Amino acid sequence: MARSPYGNYAHAILTAGAMRTPDRVALTYCGEQSFTYEELNANVNRRANALLAKGIAPGQRVAALLNETLLVAEVYLAQAKIGAVTAALNPYWPVETLRDVVAASGCTAFVYDATVEQTVEQIKASLPGVTTWIDARELTGASDDEPPLAGFHDDPLALYYTSGTTGLPKAVVHTHASSLATAQIWLDVPRGPDSVFGTGAIIWGIGFPAIVGPALYAGMRLVLEQDWGPANFLRVVPRERVTHVSQIPSFYAALLGSPDHEDVDLSSIEVIMLGGEPLTKTMLDRIKARLPQAGVFSYYGQTEAPYTCMGRVDDGSTPLGSSGRARTGNAVKITDPRGNRVIDEVGEINLAGPHRMAGYDGLPDKTAEVLRGEWYVGGDLGTLSPDGVLRVLGRREDSILKGGVWTQPVAIEEAASALDGVAEAGAVGVPEGASDQRILLAVAPRPGHSLDASKLALALADALPAHQRPDHIVVADELPHSQDASGGPGKLLRRQIREQYGHLLA
Repeated sequence: MARSPYGNYAHAILTAGAMRTPDRVALTYCGEQSFTYEELNANVNRRANALLAKGIAPGQRVAALLNETLLVAEVYLAQAKIGAVTAALNPYWPVETLRDVVAASGCTAFVYDATVEQTVEQIKASLPGVTTWIDARELTGASDDEPPLAGFHDDPLALYYTSGTTGLPKAVVHTHASSLATAQIWLDVPRGPDSVFGTGAIIWGIGFPAIVGPALYAGMRLVLEQDWGPANFLRVVPRERVTHVSQIPSFYAALLGSPDHEDVDLSSIEVIMLGGEPLTKTMLDRIKARLPQAGVFSYYGQTEAPYTCMGRVDDGSTPLGSSGRARTGNAVKITDPRGNRVIDEVGEINLAGPHRMAGYDGLPDKTAEVLRGEWYVGGDLGTLSPDGVLRVLGRREDSILKGGVWTQPVAIEEAASALDGVAEAGAVGVPEGASDQRILLAVAPRPGHSLDASKLALALADALPAHQRPDHIVVADELPHSQDASGGPGKLLRRQIREQYGHLLA
């Protein structure tokens, strides 16, 4: 029996849209190019047929090192159509990491764009297993006919890599089916026929099935930019009338911490998705004061199980500090150290659903640690209410143990961020991993403000219990964040706060 074409990720994401609404605009790129669903599908077909002409075969692992967001979208979808397995490389990795990841992932072909030519030249000689090197600019001139589809349902679609702080990034295997399940996130979030999703450079990796796929699958217009930092955000949103965005809370600390936004029309924004780090009441209040028309949603998931839970937090339907309920088709539970399901007790977060990864490539022991039957258990702690609302407390290694009591850093950070003049705060326990720690708090001021550590300490002494009061406060110009190519701040790097300032508590 012939396999349904709708089991192929790219066919279901894009070709079906071209069949349904061929003349609807699917994608705009940097305000310079625009493509209907029919035109985008034809472009993807040309690239898919060009890949086939270069000998790329179904099931072949193809490393993709791409910075240009339009190429990411077209090449990833082209490879999905023909059943090639995309190893989605992070262009911000060091050269050594790129080389080692490609070798470990068994890639025999490598596609790249003009922005990374020098990097490719540095690693070519050390990757003898890669026999086909393809400049993405060469993937033109082929037929725009539909290529022969390959790769369906539980066949591997791509390797997306974790951002672990130690060792080589793990390759997370997602299938056509798991990626299609992730594409259905807008079933649980309001949207309309004119919805526009805006995003920047971080669509390689898991950002692709979590951002690009859902937007196209839902028939939205996808606005792709090379930079999604606050300055370009303020240019693009009014120009494209962007309605939907997905970011981390730190982005809004930067956006709203500067007066640049004050005269910009941001009234088109209807939905703000926030995840990746805690959303404090202070930050939510700042967002709603500037964007009162926008619904603010929190979500929770990992590379291994993206967007598992979500809920709206600004209207009271989901408690602030939680990540909502399991979305359609997914499940979440909390288990104690013996593996028993618990309610209203702290335990390990378990995630399940068709969006869950197939496993870690080449790491059967690590896969067995985290996949327990239908469930993925990734090491995060949380609680679940009787009505299914998940509250993520963080990773155990981030917790602070002072006076025999565990505290999540966000409790201290929220209290500090609520103080006048504080733009952002980061709290860590020192020494790392000790059975009794002291609390180091680093804060950054809002523009035009100055902060006095001793005054902050007095204010927090009144606001926090003894086991949460900082033992030392550092005022820094800015706090360390990861680099994720968005142009704005990435996740707060608490480890670097400890490394930079921990000696002050020695």
